[in-house]
Amino acid sequence: MRRRVVITGMGVLAPGGVGTKNFWSLISEGRTATRTLTRFDPTPYRSRVAAEIDFRPQEHGLRAQEIRRMDRAAQFAVVAAREAAADSGLELSELDPHRTGVTIGSAVGATTSLEDEYRVVSDDGAATLVDHTYATPHLYDYLVPSSFAAEVAWALGAEGPSTVASTGCTSGIDAVGHAVELIREGSADVMITGATEAPLAPITVACFDAIKATTVHNDDPEHASRPYDSTRNGFVLGEGAAAFVLEEYESAKRRGATVYAEIVGYATRSNAFHMTGLRPDGAEMAEAITSALDEARLNPGDLDYVNAHGSGTKQNDRHETAAFKRSLGEHAYRVPVSSIKSMVGHSLGAIGSIEIAASALAVKENVVPPTANLHQQDPELDLDYVPLTARNWKTDRVLTVGSGFGGFQSAMVLARPGRSTV
Repeated sequence: MRRRVVITGMGVLAPGGVGTKNFWSLISEGRTATRTLTRFDPTPYRSRVAAEIDFRPQEHGLRAQEIRRMDRAAQFAVVAAREAAADSGLELSELDPHRTGVTIGSAVGATTSLEDEYRVVSDDGAATLVDHTYATPHLYDYLVPSSFAAEVAWALGAEGPSTVASTGCTSGIDAVGHAVELIREGSADVMITGATEAPLAPITVACFDAIKATTVHNDDPEHASRPYDSTRNGFVLGEGAAAFVLEEYESAKRRGATVYAEIVGYATRSNAFHMTGLRPDGAEMAEAITSALDEARLNPGDLDYVNAHGSGTKQNDRHETAAFKRSLGEHAYRVPVSSIKSMVGHSLGAIGSIEIAASALAVKENVVPPTANLHQQDPELDLDYVPLTARNWKTDRVLTVGSGFGGFQSAMVLARPGRSTV
């Protein structure tokens, strides 16, 4: 019989507040955390809004040496992982460290620190031949995203499987999916997993400006992220992290752990089509959804809520709406669908894990968070996108999906303990 995997601990750093409680308060109340960029002067850029975190690492237990060593995204990961570990009630020091692993997702790694260090060694771009003597001794850690998993493993004493998943904007789902498989196959008993991203740097903003993927609603930053709305014109870049403690269900039950949700299905596909383009029929996302449902041994009609990718680009909103119809059939018109990116922005590789957190909390609380800023639904989009206000709703089984540049499409199904069929 396959080992069942459950979430017993959670930690979230998201725009609008650090900590799982603050995160849930924001999204369940339909409040937004998008604003004009403050981390650097956004004046020269096409898109000048972002979803930033007011994060002071010292207040979350990071020492001065850790702050000096770690990129902002690594700091997010460690703080979120520590919250998840404490929330789980596990004494990690009492576990076999070789049976405790780490899997972290990130799309762009230590972009912020790499850009900062390049500015230093190149004298703010003036020197073609850079002077390495000005660089921090931790520069190599910024180059390799594997340092994120290493930092979390060191912080929590995990000596089992350790890896980083970097699959663009599906990284946060794929990292957790990989962790689930490690427990199922018996390679680990406990996994600390999730994703982190701190991409708010000039180079990142310039990249998305170049392809016109981000919004130009600069005059109204609070309402700039508008998934499914007829006035939407791109996503709002964000930052954040979410971490989870995963363990085998029977073990969690024996110790009386609080279980947020069971992860019952996961699948990922690639469209092998275009770096940023999506086929309008949503076939690849639909295939990932169908495969995840098959693994969970569920029918489309068993789903109670869909936590959508909902980036706020016209291409994505149409693509995933088509995918839901293709994979869920008539049930697509009955099941509520919403996008939390309308409130916390799009934190690239981290958002998949942040959305898993939202999905698990929706299961726990029987509440569907809304799609904020949805005042004029695009007439081409005809599903129930839960506009503006959260909905009290039975949420025994939730689907969460992600779509990433490069053609990645991932899906995960979460269920209330006792409501799965596996």
